[in-house]
Amino acid sequence: MKRFFSVLILVGILFVAACTSFNPQASYTKTDFMIPMRDGIRLYTQVYIPNDQSGLYPIMLTRTPYGVSYYDADEFRPSLGPSPNFAEEGFIFAYQDVRGKGQSEGEFIHHPVYIENKTGPNDVDESSDAYDTIEWLLANLTEHNGRVGEWGISYGGWETSQGMIDAHPALAASSPQGTPGDQFIGDDYHHYGAFRLLYAFQWTAGNARVRGTERVGIEGDDAYQFLLDLGPISNVNRDLFKDQVPTWNEFMEHGTYDEYWESKNSHADMHDIDHPVLNVVGWFDAEDYYGALGVYYAIEENNPNNRSTLVAGPWRHGGWARGSGDSLGQLHFESNTSEYFQIEIELPFFNYYLKDKGSYEPPEATVFFTGSNEWRSFDRWPPTTGDIRNLYLRADGKLSFSAPTESSASAFDSYVSDPSNPVRYTAEKRTTQGHLWTVEDQRFVAGRPDVLVYESDVLTEDITIAGPIIASLNVSTTGTDADWIVKLIDVYPSDSPGDLSDAQIMLAGEVFRSKFRNSFSEPEPLVPEQVTRIEYDLLDKAHTFVEGHKIMVQVQSTWFPLIDRNPQTFVNICEAVESYFQVATHRVYRSGEFPSHIKLRVIQ
Repeated sequence: MKRFFSVLILVGILFVAACTSFNPQASYTKTDFMIPMRDGIRLYTQVYIPNDQSGLYPIMLTRTPYGVSYYDADEFRPSLGPSPNFAEEGFIFAYQDVRGKGQSEGEFIHHPVYIENKTGPNDVDESSDAYDTIEWLLANLTEHNGRVGEWGISYGGWETSQGMIDAHPALAASSPQGTPGDQFIGDDYHHYGAFRLLYAFQWTAGNARVRGTERVGIEGDDAYQFLLDLGPISNVNRDLFKDQVPTWNEFMEHGTYDEYWESKNSHADMHDIDHPVLNVVGWFDAEDYYGALGVYYAIEENNPNNRSTLVAGPWRHGGWARGSGDSLGQLHFESNTSEYFQIEIELPFFNYYLKDKGSYEPPEATVFFTGSNEWRSFDRWPPTTGDIRNLYLRADGKLSFSAPTESSASAFDSYVSDPSNPVRYTAEKRTTQGHLWTVEDQRFVAGRPDVLVYESDVLTEDITIAGPIIASLNVSTTGTDADWIVKLIDVYPSDSPGDLSDAQIMLAGEVFRSKFRNSFSEPEPLVPEQVTRIEYDLLDKAHTFVEGHKIMVQVQSTWFPLIDRNPQTFVNICEAVESYFQVATHRVYRSGEFPSHIKLRVIQ
């Protein structure tokens, strides 16, 4: 059965926690170490040990490619651990630069492959580096209690997930948060095979260039115009990076789900994990939403007896660790969701498993429902209760739970997709991808002729959805390839406060590249003007469409520069030149024979 609990927390407790004057520098001693790995490479590690020596403390480890910082002897981190509460509670904190980053030795490799069968000291990966680090800390620190917890966000979350594989026996609890898992199917660099241009450009230019080379950035104030003027993505290395960003070149050399990408799929490595895991997901994570959910699902599938739980809240990437979590963009959640997570879930998790402190019996899944703005708990995720219902695209821009009955000959909507005039992914002029586009008001594109809009009647009762959102389209095109972007939107009534009046707030949005419809490894061209089914997951959500609102679906084929431009011809896009790009006419069918719909799980 589902168990429900209130998000209401005593305001005084949260206020004290948020405004605590605890000073870590007065209570901890900082020491730097160069910890040797099994192959001799040494990794810079910054350790903070409580001055109070009346007891022993567990070790909290986090590993990062972004630089530990605070390298000078008199520099001290202003906050220790996942949230400020941890320093006051008392732990040993260890921060480590991964290979080739910060002050660590070695060569940085972007998401190095996990080596399952290691045969000698030179077989190293992030799993072995985490193991060796824990082994050294246990042997060389005297203040620990023999237990280690690992945590991290984003790439640090991926490092945490790697530490869970072939884990050190002392690793007693892990919390991968906002974790990438499969970079071709749904994380930072691709979504269903479509290349995430703006983020990949920024991340590799800033974090994967050759050491000592100057970063190349976006010129001007508008990434849309800069990257459009740059032309096909094959121009990026030739005109800008000039072989100084090897990871970008690797991406361009692997335009399909080949062994390169498959070997980096860490979901497949989630085996034999027998210590407790707290998985953290942000509903509006612009980077690693797919991966974080996927790590949880993989642990559940491959380790059925593991004490693995899921927490999902209304957060941007890493939002659960910063700010109060009471709002995102124009949305207000009526409570401090980040503080709730930190105080009521995260700290008790590590306290219980690392210190035997308190009681900790969490539900399988603790999720925040947007719209109704409430936390709920479930004994499994996604829930199996409720009904699967299809929300159909209908004539005259209507959206209905009733299936269409029209004949297939005329029941379609069409638009012309021009790669030289792509739809913006955000109304803002930006040089960085940003985060708020995931909850942006979509009215800025709703009037474009290359964006189809379908809208329900005003809802006469609440409709609550939980779990996957499946887009099922029947489409055709005059080209031989096409992208399909489907967005599920909550339309606010005109009497909503402020900018929310008549706002079209995106709840879920995802892209699918047609040539990968049957296989991500062996792409196939579309047959021009042949009706083809495209079905894919917009990923899980927990949301209530409130009475008086409307539900909207938008369909388009460009989302620039979030996603690279599809030439709409069947080519290797990584090598495409401008002449390969063509205008195409796309059709979305809505007949009885060829219905298009969104599949939702509607719960009570």
